[in-house]
Amino acid sequence: MDFKQLGINNLLVDILKNAGITEPTPIQEQCIGLVKGGADVIAEAQTGTGKTLAFLLPIFENTDADSEYVQSLIITPTRELAIQITEEANKLAKAKEINILAAYGGKDISSQVKKLKNNIHMIIATPGRLLDHIGRETVDLSKLKTLVLDEADQMLLMGFKNEVEDIIKQTPKTRQTLCFSATIDSQVKKLAYKYMNNPVSVSVQKESVTLENIKQQVVETTDRRKQEALFSVLDQDRPFMAIIFCRTKVRVDNLEEAMHLRGFNCEKLHSDILQSKRERIMKTFRKGDIQYLIATDVAARGLDISGVGHIYNYDIPENSESYIHRIGRTGRAGEKGYTCLFVAPKDMEILEEIEKTIGFKVERRNISE
Repeated sequence: MDFKQLGINNLLVDILKNAGITEPTPIQEQCIGLVKGGADVIAEAQTGTGKTLAFLLPIFENTDADSEYVQSLIITPTRELAIQITEEANKLAKAKEINILAAYGGKDISSQVKKLKNNIHMIIATPGRLLDHIGRETVDLSKLKTLVLDEADQMLLMGFKNEVEDIIKQTPKTRQTLCFSATIDSQVKKLAYKYMNNPVSVSVQKESVTLENIKQQVVETTDRRKQEALFSVLDQDRPFMAIIFCRTKVRVDNLEEAMHLRGFNCEKLHSDILQSKRERIMKTFRKGDIQYLIATDVAARGLDISGVGHIYNYDIPENSESYIHRIGRTGRAGEKGYTCLFVAPKDMEILEEIEKTIGFKVERRNISE
């Protein structure tokens, strides 16, 4: 099955081809036809499965470029994800004159308002900033055709349920609703079924396929010696591009400072950093000019960066699902990936849970201190 067979026009297919995308992923194969046909869809798919194009491509097909109304709205929990979806959408916009507005906090609202004076067809937004626009009456969703709730589980986890419901109330009951989520738990189901019309459920396998391409190792250390252990590993591996995950913003700050002092080419990414700076950092990292990106889970949620060969879990994630989510950012598109997890004695319980989930004991890596 190729994109043409799924009903995607030649201009969009050519743009995909230029980006090296020739075959649809399972989630795209299952969703594109449903979305294009107007069905409500609940899709369970993690980052890295190609879910963004699974909704963007059919929405582009269904958008009337001559209309002056906002026809599609994509709500995301984080600015990073909003930026990423906007980048994808802007690439596709070369095939069809569709005006896209990214509305998220940290970006000047007056320039967004100014842009809204031109007829916008698609809005990609975080809940708070979108409600700002609705309050100012700068956004009219009364003719909306398609609403997408992306990373719905994270949206609820971050406490956006009321905001999302307030936004939905501004849209027509006739709209199409698409819900994409890494996990479809009871909360997500409740929200989805409340606002959806006979939704079709689609689920793609967890990232177990990807995990086959990823070599996983564990370094057993102590909290006191963890930093030196990481530096030892980085000196040995010398990766081209790597993401280092920390549990909190403070841990990110401290590690970045220590790495700078040791001469590592690194930048940090978390929600306290100015939005404009975060965008610059991401651009530089994608270009390969930054070797190490030190990030929290929330800041890195939804980041899809090709070329990341190594993932280092400086702090163990909260659960096995987060672990799979983190390491799924390497070993993409058939490439080989490497991931290393640093554990102190207190982390052993979570490590056992991770090993149980992935079905094997992760190889231990010995480093010469």
